[in-house]
Amino acid sequence: MENKGNSQKWKRVAMSFFGVIVTGFCIGAFQKANLGADPFTCFVTGIANLFHSTYSTFYIIVTGALLVGVFFVEKHYIGVATVINLFFTGMAADFMKGILDGFFPSPGMGARVVMMLFGIFGTCFAASVYFTADLGVSAYDAWSLIGANKYKLLPFRICRILSDSVCVLIGLVCHVTIGVGTVITALFMGPVVQWFNTNVSEPFLYGHKLEH
Repeated sequence: MENKGNSQKWKRVAMSFFGVIVTGFCIGAFQKANLGADPFTCFVTGIANLFHSTYSTFYIIVTGALLVGVFFVEKHYIGVATVINLFFTGMAADFMKGILDGFFPSPGMGARVVMMLFGIFGTCFAASVYFTADLGVSAYDAWSLIGANKYKLLPFRICRILSDSVCVLIGLVCHVTIGVGTVITALFMGPVVQWFNTNVSEPFLYGHKLEH
């Protein structure tokens, strides 16, 4: 029984690491496609553009600042995956964008659409793996949960819509492309993540589908 518990523990850690790295790759694909990105990426990219720096540098700075706040307000949401997310997502994004820049210096619309779709479905899959592992959440995710669950300000979906809207607005002001990828991610990410949860991530972790 103990071996089974240890096996599941390490499986959760591996899932967290895998989910975070794939998320970073997808962000890099989103950036190269230049057809819109997720709201938090819009925000971080915008701030990085403002200071003429890289996404990975400001991902660590912005996420670190949010994480400090989470630590003092509600430590429950901090775990192994939170730390992995802080240090590896930005690097994975820059790595993927660098590879795509090398192979596709001036991609046509068809290639950009493929990159965007990879970013959307890859992000959904990675998020499913990452959240199913249940070893902490990103600092950005944590603040919507804190607003909804700790302070009871508004339901989670409203807190998330508000935080996403602020991120998109800041990104727009800082000359980040807000496009079809941003809209598709906002509308379809939830249902697709749930499909991956039921059919892929939960069966992988538990060996069977869970009842929902």
